[in-house]
Amino acid sequence: MAITDTTEHTVPADNGEVNLLIARQVEPGHEETFEAWAHGILETAAGFPDHLGYGLFRPATEGGPWFLVHRFRNQAAFQRWQDSPERAQWFSNCLGHHHTEIARRELHGMETWFAKPGTTRPAPPRWKMAISSGLAIFPISLAGNALLGPYLVDLHTVLRTAAFAVVFSTLMTYVAMPAVSRLLRPWLTRG
Repeated sequence: MAITDTTEHTVPADNGEVNLLIARQVEPGHEETFEAWAHGILETAAGFPDHLGYGLFRPATEGGPWFLVHRFRNQAAFQRWQDSPERAQWFSNCLGHHHTEIARRELHGMETWFAKPGTTRPAPPRWKMAISSGLAIFPISLAGNALLGPYLVDLHTVLRTAAFAVVFSTLMTYVAMPAVSRLLRPWLTRG
């Protein structure tokens, strides 16, 4: 795939995406029927404008909940799906599938990094999220450039940038943001 637009664009801290996480409990013996229903509703949602992707996650333990995830470009796209006759049709046809929604959570933008699992506490103000993210990004960028930079200097710009993006986003998601969120939790949760 060739890059045709090489102008720099800024990426806002919160681009307005809406991520919907739904947990559903499925009665034993009805997993196959539920999975077919879940794939159908997820595929239907994927056909809507500004739907960015989805996932279906089987239970981590036997008898545990199934998770459905939708990603939408913005609140308007999310609302279009929620209010659609197509969605209503899927729910009108799920009788006998023996599954129940046990949790639902909407996450907007960077809230996904700041959401504590199992709570419905609102995310901190965006300015606090931006400061926290900056504190996490700075050491990763500094260390990444110092440690990886010399080895990647001869790579094509696209490949070098891709390598940095993979390493940085992985470290941000699994190391830096959990650590910064934990360290700054009292400040982040203060009004």
